[in-house]
Amino acid sequence: MTGVTQGGTDKVEHSHFSTAGLAPEDRLSSYCDQLTIITAQVSRSGRLEDFHASLDRYRVNDTMYIEARTDAYMQTRSIAQISVDKMQSYCFHVLAQGCAETTTGTYPRRSVHQSRPGILALDMSQPMSMSRSHASQVHALFLPRAVVEAVLPQAQALHGRVLEFDAPSPGNSTLASAIPEALDRLRHLGAMNAAEARQSLVDSGHLIAAAFAQRYRMSGNVEAAEKAASFARARRYIEARLYDPDLTPDSVLLASGLARATLYRLFQHEGGLRAYIRNCRLRAAANELLRFPDKPIIEIAYSCGFGSAPDFTRSFRRAYDMAPRDFRVASQNWPRNRAV
Repeated sequence: MTGVTQGGTDKVEHSHFSTAGLAPEDRLSSYCDQLTIITAQVSRSGRLEDFHASLDRYRVNDTMYIEARTDAYMQTRSIAQISVDKMQSYCFHVLAQGCAETTTGTYPRRSVHQSRPGILALDMSQPMSMSRSHASQVHALFLPRAVVEAVLPQAQALHGRVLEFDAPSPGNSTLASAIPEALDRLRHLGAMNAAEARQSLVDSGHLIAAAFAQRYRMSGNVEAAEKAASFARARRYIEARLYDPDLTPDSVLLASGLARATLYRLFQHEGGLRAYIRNCRLRAAANELLRFPDKPIIEIAYSCGFGSAPDFTRSFRRAYDMAPRDFRVASQNWPRNRAV
């Protein structure tokens, strides 16, 4: 069911979905179709015929807010799906009730367990998998990269990090204590016009990003604009030379003009500079495998800066849990032109 919520002359797009009335075998797939950006299956503790879910979605231009209640299930966002839908947003995934186990990234991976109210930061351009072992209630804010990176230029390093806000703790931030009130305002998006709704989503995103920066001691917009600019320059240098076999941490260091400790500190939230380069190359290789199904894998490996086929296969398998050849076969089953 889809409707339009009005406020003033502008409109907020609102849609509601429920598995009520659907055949048991269609419930999970229908719920997954509503989201489009994930694939799902019943968790080990659940049964397909027992799955129920409801979802309300509010879309305002380039922002989106979702409220969902679901039974136990598992969801994944793979590199193949990322290659297909090209979604680049950030998602702040708010667990209100239930528990979740989430694994993110390529290598090294980050695994987190949530059993109390908190926010999981997700970069939708990076892979993830999540298992909810019990019925849960979640809220999710989807925001453009520019909105989040205006507050935290290194926001992609948040992928898989959790911020708890339900109770004070030594590691919690003063900003985190203001999050519940901001989230409560989002429950009234249906009564706002488009401009008000988008501003509420952006303000909430800025607050959450700043709270993450404070919690994990990352450089936000209150600090070192010069450091953020240096990080962006280094990333651009790497992206421009990703296919160059001579691209190494030392070549980035030489081009950056920064002290080694300073440069390495910029990439510490990415697992280190060497890991960042490798993961960028692996992502590029995954895209090449999808775009050019007839191109020899060894050519893709060499073109993406890997020195040998065994090194490429070993790195790819470690990052994506399958060999490049298996990934290519599996990716052919993904539908094209999917969008949120």
